[in-house]
Amino acid sequence: MATATKFIQKLRNFLAGRDLQEKLQLRYTELSKRTPPPPKLPVGPSHKFANNYYCTRDGRREAYPPIVVMSPQKALPSGAPSASSETSVTTSAKEPVIPGLPPPKWELSKDEPYL
Repeated sequence: MATATKFIQKLRNFLAGRDLQEKLQLRYTELSKRTPPPPKLPVGPSHKFANNYYCTRDGRREAYPPIVVMSPQKALPSGAPSASSETSVTTSAKEPVIPGLPPPKWELSKDEPYL
């Protein structure tokens, strides 16, 4: 339509009953704004302008393990052992429990002594 001459455009508009050249580029009325508002981002490890090296931009490097503020278990008092531990029964090292019957002892055969 834009390549037609002025005479052809006026003839076409007259026969169509409306102006066909009026909204060629802006045919959609619900256009978004060209300047969106700036984003509201939280402050992070890469927000600085200076001393922001590539190797330190990883936010995972600035995370530390959690600090124990209060333990749910009571801590044992340090120092000399209490009187109750002197009378306690000494425990010996136990062998691990194996389920089922113990395996039979393997023996070398008597008829082949070279094994």
